[in-house]
Amino acid sequence: MNIVEVVIIGGGPAGLTAGLYCKRAALETVLIEKGLVGGQIAISKDVENYPGMEEITGFDLAEKMQRQARSFGLDIVQQEVAGIRPGGDRHTVTLADGTAYSARAVILATGSTVRKLGVPGEAEYLGRGVSYCATCDGFFFRGKDVIVVGGGDTAVEEALYLARLARTVRLVHRRSALRASKLLQNRLFEDKRIRVLWDRVVADIAGNDGAVRQVTLEHRMTGERTILSADGVFIFIGSEPNAALLPPGIRRDEWGYVITDEKCETSLPGIFAAGDLRKKYANQIIVAAADGCIAALGAAHYIETRQSSERIPAET
Repeated sequence: MNIVEVVIIGGGPAGLTAGLYCKRAALETVLIEKGLVGGQIAISKDVENYPGMEEITGFDLAEKMQRQARSFGLDIVQQEVAGIRPGGDRHTVTLADGTAYSARAVILATGSTVRKLGVPGEAEYLGRGVSYCATCDGFFFRGKDVIVVGGGDTAVEEALYLARLARTVRLVHRRSALRASKLLQNRLFEDKRIRVLWDRVVADIAGNDGAVRQVTLEHRMTGERTILSADGVFIFIGSEPNAALLPPGIRRDEWGYVITDEKCETSLPGIFAAGDLRKKYANQIIVAAADGCIAALGAAHYIETRQSSERIPAET
Protein backbone atom coordinates (compact mmCIF):
# COMPACT_ATOMS: atom_id res chain seq x y z
CA MET A 1 0.00 0.00 0.00
CA ASN A 2 1.40 3.38 -1.07
CA ILE A 3 0.57 6.10 1.47
CA VAL A 4 0.05 9.58 -0.01
CA GLU A 5 -2.00 12.63 0.85
CA VAL A 6 -3.80 13.15 -2.47
CA VAL A 7 -4.59 10.93 -5.44
CA ILE A 8 -5.74 12.66 -8.63
CA ILE A 9 -7.47 10.52 -11.24
CA GLY A 10 -7.29 12.02 -14.73
CA GLY A 11 -4.55 13.96 -16.51
CA GLY A 12 -6.45 16.63 -18.43
CA PRO A 13 -6.40 20.36 -17.64
CA ALA A 14 -8.36 19.83 -14.41
CA GLY A 15 -6.13 17.03 -13.16
CA LEU A 16 -2.85 18.70 -14.12
CA THR A 17 -3.88 22.00 -12.52
CA ALA A 18 -4.97 20.15 -9.39
CA GLY A 19 -1.58 18.43 -9.32
CA LEU A 20 0.23 21.74 -9.67
CA TYR A 21 -1.68 23.32 -6.78
CA CYS A 22 -1.39 20.25 -4.56
CA LYS A 23 2.37 20.22 -4.97
CA ARG A 24 2.56 23.96 -4.32
CA ALA A 25 0.72 23.20 -1.08
CA ALA A 26 3.47 20.67 -0.25
CA LEU A 27 1.06 17.72 -0.39
CA GLU A 28 2.40 14.30 -1.35
CA THR A 29 0.43 13.76 -4.53
CA VAL A 30 0.17 11.20 -7.32
CA LEU A 31 -1.74 11.71 -10.57
CA ILE A 32 -3.01 8.64 -12.41
CA GLU A 33 -3.86 8.77 -16.12
CA LYS A 34 -4.58 5.72 -18.26
CA GLY A 35 -4.26 7.45 -21.61
CA LEU A 36 -2.68 10.52 -23.14
CA VAL A 37 -1.69 13.09 -20.52
CA GLY A 38 -3.44 16.33 -21.44
CA GLY A 39 -6.80 14.77 -22.16
CA GLN A 40 -8.95 15.94 -25.03
CA ILE A 41 -7.05 19.19 -25.55
CA ALA A 42 -3.96 17.19 -26.55
CA ILE A 43 -5.76 16.28 -29.80
CA SER A 44 -7.16 19.78 -30.44
CA LYS A 45 -5.60 21.73 -33.27
CA ASP A 46 -5.86 25.35 -32.15
CA VAL A 47 -6.75 26.89 -28.79
CA GLU A 48 -7.78 30.52 -29.20
CA ASN A 49 -9.52 31.29 -25.91
CA TYR A 50 -7.05 30.37 -23.17
CA PRO A 51 -5.92 33.63 -21.53
CA GLY A 52 -2.31 34.56 -22.22
CA MET A 53 -1.98 32.02 -25.05
CA GLU A 54 -2.78 33.88 -28.26
CA GLU A 55 -1.54 31.21 -30.66
CA ILE A 56 -1.08 27.67 -29.38
CA THR A 57 -2.13 24.16 -30.32
CA GLY A 58 -3.96 21.95 -27.88
CA PHE A 59 -1.00 19.56 -27.81
CA ASP A 60 1.45 22.34 -26.94
CA LEU A 61 -0.82 23.70 -24.21
CA ALA A 62 -1.16 20.21 -22.71
CA GLU A 63 2.62 19.79 -22.83
CA LYS A 64 3.15 23.12 -21.05
CA MET A 65 0.65 22.17 -18.34
CA GLN A 66 2.30 18.79 -17.81
CA ARG A 67 5.82 20.21 -17.77
CA GLN A 68 4.86 22.87 -15.23
CA ALA A 69 3.17 20.35 -12.93
CA ARG A 70 6.16 18.01 -13.14
CA SER A 71 8.52 20.89 -12.35
CA PHE A 72 6.93 21.07 -8.90
CA GLY A 73 7.53 17.35 -8.40
CA LEU A 74 4.15 15.90 -9.40
CA ASP A 75 4.34 12.12 -9.77
CA ILE A 76 2.37 10.99 -12.86
CA VAL A 77 1.57 7.29 -13.17
CA GLN A 78 0.35 5.97 -16.54
CA GLN A 79 -2.03 3.25 -15.44
CA GLU A 80 -5.74 2.47 -15.34
CA VAL A 81 -7.71 2.79 -12.12
CA ALA A 82 -9.69 -0.32 -11.26
CA GLY A 83 -11.65 1.02 -8.31
CA ILE A 84 -12.07 3.51 -5.48
CA ARG A 85 -13.02 2.46 -1.94
CA PRO A 86 -14.06 5.37 0.29
CA GLY A 87 -13.05 5.27 3.92
CA GLY A 88 -13.64 7.32 7.01
CA ASP A 89 -10.07 8.58 7.42
CA ARG A 90 -8.49 7.47 4.14
CA HIS A 91 -9.66 6.41 0.71
CA THR A 92 -8.13 3.53 -1.27
CA VAL A 93 -7.49 3.75 -5.00
CA THR A 94 -6.60 0.45 -6.67
CA LEU A 95 -4.97 0.26 -10.10
CA ALA A 96 -5.46 -2.38 -12.77
CA ASP A 97 -2.03 -3.85 -12.04
CA GLY A 98 -2.91 -4.35 -8.37
CA THR A 99 -1.04 -1.33 -7.02
CA ALA A 100 -2.99 0.44 -4.29
CA TYR A 101 -2.80 3.97 -2.90
CA SER A 102 -4.17 5.15 0.41
CA ALA A 103 -4.96 8.87 0.39
CA ARG A 104 -6.51 11.47 2.64
CA ALA A 105 -8.21 13.06 -0.38
CA VAL A 106 -9.10 11.97 -3.90
CA ILE A 107 -9.69 14.35 -6.80
CA LEU A 108 -11.74 12.90 -9.65
CA ALA A 109 -10.90 14.54 -12.98
CA THR A 110 -11.90 11.78 -15.38
CA GLY A 111 -13.56 14.12 -17.87
CA SER A 112 -16.18 13.08 -20.39
CA THR A 113 -16.57 11.03 -23.57
CA VAL A 114 -18.08 12.05 -26.88
CA ARG A 115 -21.77 11.22 -27.26
CA LYS A 116 -22.79 8.85 -30.03
CA LEU A 117 -25.71 9.22 -32.43
CA GLY A 118 -26.72 5.61 -31.98
CA VAL A 119 -27.82 5.15 -35.60
CA PRO A 120 -27.23 2.25 -37.99
CA GLY A 121 -23.79 2.37 -39.57
CA GLU A 122 -22.18 4.62 -36.95
CA ALA A 123 -20.26 1.87 -35.16
CA GLU A 124 -19.74 -0.18 -38.33
CA TYR A 125 -17.95 2.66 -40.13
CA LEU A 126 -16.02 4.08 -37.19
CA GLY A 127 -12.54 4.83 -38.50
CA ARG A 128 -13.74 4.22 -42.06
CA GLY A 129 -15.59 7.47 -42.58
CA VAL A 130 -17.15 8.09 -39.18
CA SER A 131 -15.04 10.26 -36.89
CA TYR A 132 -15.30 12.30 -33.69
CA CYS A 133 -12.17 14.39 -34.32
CA ALA A 134 -11.72 16.51 -37.43
CA THR A 135 -8.21 17.61 -36.52
CA CYS A 136 -7.25 13.94 -36.17
CA ASP A 137 -8.85 12.62 -39.37
CA GLY A 138 -9.55 15.64 -41.56
CA PHE A 139 -6.42 15.12 -43.65
CA PHE A 140 -7.86 11.89 -45.05
CA PHE A 141 -10.84 13.76 -46.50
CA ARG A 142 -8.96 16.33 -48.52
CA GLY A 143 -11.00 17.10 -51.64
CA LYS A 144 -13.93 14.92 -50.50
CA ASP A 145 -17.50 15.52 -49.36
CA VAL A 146 -18.13 15.51 -45.61
CA ILE A 147 -21.00 16.01 -43.19
CA VAL A 148 -20.62 17.55 -39.74
CA VAL A 149 -23.31 16.82 -37.13
CA GLY A 150 -23.95 19.23 -34.27
CA GLY A 151 -24.63 22.86 -33.44
CA GLY A 152 -22.29 23.83 -30.62
CA ASP A 153 -18.86 25.45 -30.55
CA THR A 154 -17.02 22.22 -31.30
CA ALA A 155 -19.18 21.32 -34.30
CA VAL A 156 -18.76 24.78 -35.83
CA GLU A 157 -15.02 24.92 -35.13
CA GLU A 158 -14.51 21.54 -36.76
CA ALA A 159 -16.71 22.46 -39.74
CA LEU A 160 -14.55 25.55 -40.32
CA TYR A 161 -11.43 23.44 -40.09
CA LEU A 162 -12.76 20.83 -42.52
CA ALA A 163 -13.78 23.55 -44.99
CA ARG A 164 -10.08 24.18 -45.58
CA LEU A 165 -9.58 20.58 -46.62
CA ALA A 166 -12.77 19.04 -47.98
CA ARG A 167 -14.53 19.75 -51.26
CA THR A 168 -17.89 20.32 -49.56
CA VAL A 169 -18.97 20.59 -45.93
CA ARG A 170 -22.59 20.29 -44.83
CA LEU A 171 -23.43 21.04 -41.21
CA VAL A 172 -26.47 19.08 -40.01
CA HIS A 173 -28.27 20.49 -36.97
CA ARG A 174 -31.43 19.21 -35.33
CA ARG A 175 -32.71 22.70 -34.50
CA SER A 176 -33.35 25.93 -36.37
CA ALA A 177 -30.61 27.86 -34.53
CA LEU A 178 -27.06 27.04 -33.52
CA ARG A 179 -25.81 26.93 -29.92
CA ALA A 180 -22.29 28.02 -30.88
CA SER A 181 -20.91 31.43 -29.89
CA LYS A 182 -21.83 34.38 -32.09
CA LEU A 183 -18.22 34.81 -33.19
CA LEU A 184 -18.08 31.26 -34.49
CA GLN A 185 -21.51 31.55 -36.09
CA ASN A 186 -20.40 34.63 -37.97
CA ARG A 187 -17.35 32.80 -39.27
CA LEU A 188 -19.50 29.87 -40.31
CA PHE A 189 -22.09 31.91 -42.19
CA GLU A 190 -19.38 33.87 -43.97
CA ASP A 191 -17.71 30.70 -45.24
CA LYS A 192 -19.19 29.92 -48.66
CA ARG A 193 -17.80 26.40 -48.57
CA ILE A 194 -20.18 25.37 -45.76
CA ARG A 195 -23.90 24.73 -46.12
CA VAL A 196 -26.14 24.41 -43.04
CA LEU A 197 -29.03 21.93 -43.09
CA TRP A 198 -31.52 22.91 -40.40
CA ASP A 199 -34.02 20.78 -38.42
CA ARG A 200 -32.51 17.51 -39.56
CA VAL A 201 -31.11 14.43 -37.86
CA VAL A 202 -29.00 11.57 -39.16
CA ALA A 203 -31.13 8.44 -39.56
CA ASP A 204 -28.61 6.11 -41.18
CA ILE A 205 -25.00 5.92 -42.34
CA ALA A 206 -24.28 3.54 -45.20
CA GLY A 207 -21.44 2.62 -47.52
CA ASN A 208 -19.67 -0.05 -49.50
CA ASP A 209 -16.15 -1.42 -49.87
CA GLY A 210 -15.63 -0.73 -46.17
CA ALA A 211 -16.11 3.04 -46.41
CA VAL A 212 -18.91 5.58 -45.92
CA ARG A 213 -20.71 6.51 -49.12
CA GLN A 214 -24.02 8.07 -48.08
CA VAL A 215 -26.01 9.48 -45.17
CA THR A 216 -29.78 9.47 -44.73
CA LEU A 217 -31.21 12.59 -43.09
CA GLU A 218 -34.68 12.96 -41.62
CA HIS A 219 -36.48 16.31 -41.27
CA ARG A 220 -37.72 16.63 -37.70
CA MET A 221 -40.89 18.51 -38.65
CA THR A 222 -42.06 16.71 -41.79
CA GLY A 223 -40.39 13.32 -41.42
CA GLU A 224 -39.12 13.62 -44.99
CA ARG A 225 -35.97 11.63 -45.65
CA THR A 226 -33.10 12.71 -47.90
CA ILE A 227 -30.10 10.70 -48.99
CA LEU A 228 -26.84 12.61 -49.38
CA SER A 229 -23.63 11.27 -50.82
CA ALA A 230 -20.75 11.68 -48.37
CA ASP A 231 -17.27 10.31 -47.80
CA GLY A 232 -17.09 11.22 -44.14
CA VAL A 233 -19.33 11.95 -41.14
CA PHE A 234 -17.91 13.99 -38.25
CA ILE A 235 -20.06 13.87 -35.11
CA PHE A 236 -19.99 16.56 -32.40
CA ILE A 237 -23.19 16.34 -30.35
CA GLY A 238 -21.84 16.72 -26.85
CA SER A 239 -20.38 14.40 -24.29
CA GLU A 240 -21.16 12.11 -21.37
CA PRO A 241 -19.35 12.08 -18.01
CA ASN A 242 -16.79 9.32 -17.43
CA ALA A 243 -18.49 8.23 -14.23
CA ALA A 244 -17.77 4.49 -14.17
CA LEU A 245 -15.31 4.84 -11.26
CA LEU A 246 -17.58 6.88 -9.02
CA PRO A 247 -18.18 5.17 -5.66
CA PRO A 248 -21.76 4.72 -4.47
CA GLY A 249 -23.02 7.67 -2.48
CA ILE A 250 -21.74 10.45 -4.72
CA ARG A 251 -24.61 12.68 -5.77
CA ARG A 252 -25.15 13.22 -9.50
CA ASP A 253 -27.66 15.03 -11.67
CA GLU A 254 -30.03 13.40 -14.16
CA TRP A 255 -27.28 13.34 -16.81
CA GLY A 256 -24.75 11.67 -14.54
CA TYR A 257 -22.58 14.71 -13.80
CA VAL A 258 -21.23 15.01 -10.26
CA ILE A 259 -22.79 17.59 -7.96
CA THR A 260 -20.30 19.37 -5.70
CA ASP A 261 -20.16 22.29 -3.32
CA GLU A 262 -18.19 25.50 -3.96
CA LYS A 263 -14.94 23.72 -2.98
CA CYS A 264 -15.59 21.02 -5.63
CA GLU A 265 -16.17 18.52 -2.81
CA THR A 266 -18.68 15.74 -3.49
CA SER A 267 -21.24 14.32 -1.10
CA LEU A 268 -18.51 11.97 0.18
CA PRO A 269 -16.08 13.87 2.45
CA GLY A 270 -12.56 14.00 1.09
CA ILE A 271 -13.55 13.12 -2.47
CA PHE A 272 -13.55 16.02 -4.94
CA ALA A 273 -14.61 16.34 -8.59
CA ALA A 274 -13.17 18.73 -11.16
CA GLY A 275 -13.42 19.42 -14.87
CA ASP A 276 -15.96 18.03 -17.32
CA LEU A 277 -17.06 15.37 -14.82
CA ARG A 278 -18.56 18.05 -12.58
CA LYS A 279 -21.97 19.63 -13.12
CA LYS A 280 -21.63 23.28 -14.14
CA TYR A 281 -22.76 25.85 -16.66
CA ALA A 282 -19.94 25.57 -19.21
CA ASN A 283 -17.22 23.12 -20.20
CA GLN A 284 -14.12 25.01 -21.32
CA ILE A 285 -10.40 24.45 -20.79
CA ILE A 286 -10.14 27.45 -18.50
CA VAL A 287 -13.14 26.27 -16.45
CA ALA A 288 -11.61 22.81 -16.06
CA ALA A 289 -8.32 24.37 -14.94
CA ALA A 290 -10.20 26.57 -12.46
CA ASP A 291 -11.98 23.49 -11.10
CA GLY A 292 -8.62 21.79 -10.65
CA CYS A 293 -7.32 24.74 -8.65
CA ILE A 294 -10.41 24.88 -6.45
CA ALA A 295 -10.44 21.12 -5.87
CA ALA A 296 -6.77 21.16 -4.85
CA LEU A 297 -7.27 24.07 -2.46
CA GLY A 298 -10.35 22.33 -1.09
CA ALA A 299 -8.40 19.10 -0.62
CA ALA A 300 -5.58 20.95 1.14
CA HIS A 301 -8.07 22.58 3.52
CA TYR A 302 -9.79 19.26 4.15
CA ILE A 303 -6.49 17.54 4.97
CA GLU A 304 -5.34 20.35 7.24
CA THR A 305 -8.66 20.32 9.09
CA ARG A 306 -8.49 16.55 9.60
CA GLN A 307 -4.90 16.72 10.81
CA SER A 308 -5.69 19.54 13.23
CA SER A 309 -8.52 17.55 14.79
CA GLU A 310 -6.18 14.58 15.30
CA ARG A 311 -3.48 16.55 17.11
CA ILE A 312 -3.25 15.87 20.84
CA PRO A 313 -3.17 19.07 22.87
CA ALA A 314 0.15 19.68 24.62
CA GLU A 315 0.25 19.12 28.41
CA THR A 316 0.15 22.22 30.55
